Amino acid sequence: MSKKVLITGAAGDTGRAAVKESLAVGLDVRAMVRKIDERSDALAKQGAEVVVGDLNDINTLVLALEGAEAAYFVWPVAPGLINATVNFAQAAKEAGMKAVLNLSQRSADRNSTSDSCRDTYISEQVFNWSGIPVIHLRPTYFLEWLLYPWQLPFVQQGVLRMPVGKGRHSPIAAADQARAIAVLLKNPEGHIGKTIPLSGPVEMDHEQMAAELSEALGRKIVFQDLPIEEYIASLKQMGVPQYVLQHFSGAMLDYQHGHMSGADNNIELITGKRPMTVGEYAKLHADVLNAKQ
Repeated sequence: MSKKVLITGAAGDTGRAAVKESLAVGLDVRAMVRKIDERSDALAKQGAEVVVGDLNDINTLVLALEGAEAAYFVWPVAPGLINATVNFAQAAKEAGMKAVLNLSQRSADRNSTSDSCRDTYISEQVFNWSGIPVIHLRPTYFLEWLLYPWQLPFVQQGVLRMPVGKGRHSPIAAADQARAIAVLLKNPEGHIGKTIPLSGPVEMDHEQMAAELSEALGRKIVFQDLPIEEYIASLKQMGVPQYVLQHFSGAMLDYQHGHMSGADNNIELITGKRPMTVGEYAKLHADVLNAKQ
């Protein structure tokens, strides 16, 4: 009998990819979603057991965790993380989980001016206090940002637009994180209690990122730096939620001060395969990134 695992946020970027990779390594996957729709139907067609649950309702979590040995916890950049963490930690404790993977973020910081960064730090501490066997994953910024509504239209117009100055990071794809998540769900031994940074293969600033995108997409992409306040005002006009705006205000300042810098080879060490480069990711999604508006 294969090992049963629970993946929360299964319709999101990392959750959806984690379901696919976990099935590929032979795990019995239970995918938790907020509602049944075409995204959950796609997960079921892949072979996952789909359940409806709510991280703010502990009773649904107890049911979702029943019979599982390990679980993946993820929460979006949205209010409610600490409450969701407390619920999940208690439910995992009651279920006797052998391992919980917590998707944190590289910018988790007790002293950040971003509410999300501070909440993420506290979330890690709550899991630690709970006594459950936990592994914290701290990814850097996702390459999926290139496809998000506040970024994609500018990239399509030839502009990589971010208020990051000369700050540096090692962009990572959700698919590469998912490969690590699947391996750790299957074999968490030796990693329990650790905080593992997850990076792409190359640290770079946004000038270098724009140059790599240019080469991969076959057209000129220029980096546009701008004041954080101007950037946030433009996102507000696009309808980005206030909590996300507040997060970006602090996280972009942190980025400028080097909080996202650094690179590691943890994806390769865990999975045996290096993560995608910016150029490889861009080529994979060139039809969208090069689409005419």
